[in-house]
Amino acid sequence: MARGKTVYICTECGAQSPKWQGQCPGCGQWNTLVEGVAEPAAGSGGRFAALAAGAGRLQKLSEINPEESPREPTGIEELDRVLGGGLVPGMVVLIGGDPGIGKSTLLLQALTRLAPTRKALYVSGEESAEQIALRARRLQLEAGDLPLLPEISLEKIVASLQTIKPDVVVIDSIQTLYSESLQSAPGSVAQVRECAAQLTRHAKATGTSMVLVGHVTKDGALAGPRVLEHIVDTVLYFEGDTHSSYRLVRAIKNRFGAVNELGVFAMTDKGLRGVSNPSALFLSQHQQPVPGSCVLVTQEGTRPLLVEVQSLVDSAFGNPRRLSVGLEQNRLAMLLAVLHRHAGIQCADQDVFINAVGGVKISEPAADLAVSLSIVSSLTGRALPPRLVAFGEVGLAGEIRPAPRGQERLREAAKLGFEIAMIPAANAPRQPIEGIRVIALDRIEDAFTALREF
Repeated sequence: MARGKTVYICTECGAQSPKWQGQCPGCGQWNTLVEGVAEPAAGSGGRFAALAAGAGRLQKLSEINPEESPREPTGIEELDRVLGGGLVPGMVVLIGGDPGIGKSTLLLQALTRLAPTRKALYVSGEESAEQIALRARRLQLEAGDLPLLPEISLEKIVASLQTIKPDVVVIDSIQTLYSESLQSAPGSVAQVRECAAQLTRHAKATGTSMVLVGHVTKDGALAGPRVLEHIVDTVLYFEGDTHSSYRLVRAIKNRFGAVNELGVFAMTDKGLRGVSNPSALFLSQHQQPVPGSCVLVTQEGTRPLLVEVQSLVDSAFGNPRRLSVGLEQNRLAMLLAVLHRHAGIQCADQDVFINAVGGVKISEPAADLAVSLSIVSSLTGRALPPRLVAFGEVGLAGEIRPAPRGQERLREAAKLGFEIAMIPAANAPRQPIEGIRVIALDRIEDAFTALREF
């Protein structure tokens, strides 16, 4: 058999190049070209036939009468929170995560709860029906009526969907499927893009809710072309250490709900269980206040979370190190410069290590004030006052800028028993919040002046 012609395909945009290049000629990204089989170009007859069939029907926006689509809860509260309340007819969800983190377990639990009331289907391209049955038995799931389809051929899967007409479908995983119309191997850029497009088209045409499981690269990003994330309606990421019992599911994109929502799960011998009070996971239980620890009130979507931020400042041997786990490292360098310039706190000859307890990743700038307080506490060896929380963004000029949803953060802190809150002056509540004392700050040096009173 003659060897097929190879081309280099960009994993970000899908552009093709006859030879390898360091930079993609289509999107300009570096080191994204991978070798693949060149697919034959579609003939022009189909394109002209489509044009001859007539143009699409135009509609005025004022003539369209949209209706709110009913949501179907999955029965798992934390998953419904991330999805925006549940599944929507015709919704396509892409969920990714490291191997063994619990993607298949969570979706199998959701399907077994939906099966008694909705017609569900589990399509497995990685595991056999016996392996899935063993998992269901190990998790003690009542999955007797759940149909399984071990298949990797796209054409056979679509034919089965047209025959069975399920309401909810799980495809595990999209990288294992292949279309007979393409010559490349399963998992290639062309195959992943074509299979995802065909399945999405079927879901939209029939109103089927579809969940696609995606592999991730060594950097934690979803494998395959970047256009895959644009095709689907919702993108979920599994976070957390596989050696820990806690898992976080975060919504990166959601056309039917809020983005950056966070679902917290605990892995047990009976599968993943939702955590009702996730703030307790991210707070260390110290017998007494310790230097270098500060509690941050962060906002994940619509949910305020209390996370302990820990700092360790120690004398450097050689070049000082700056290490941040769970927080942005470049922002740490900026905060150290602001502390030196506006508060007179010198850390140039010190190693600085920052950690967010519990493995949570904090991306919002409202963590600046809590990080600054924990650094100064570790540097001076003095613990912060007990039952204190903080949030607020620190600017380069030393000002403390407001954070969104400040009232909800304060109420969550008061509910968990915290008594003192150091916050931006712009977030100060007009009416006192029972049980918590608010210290409003305008500049970063004001925070350390207020600490001297304790």
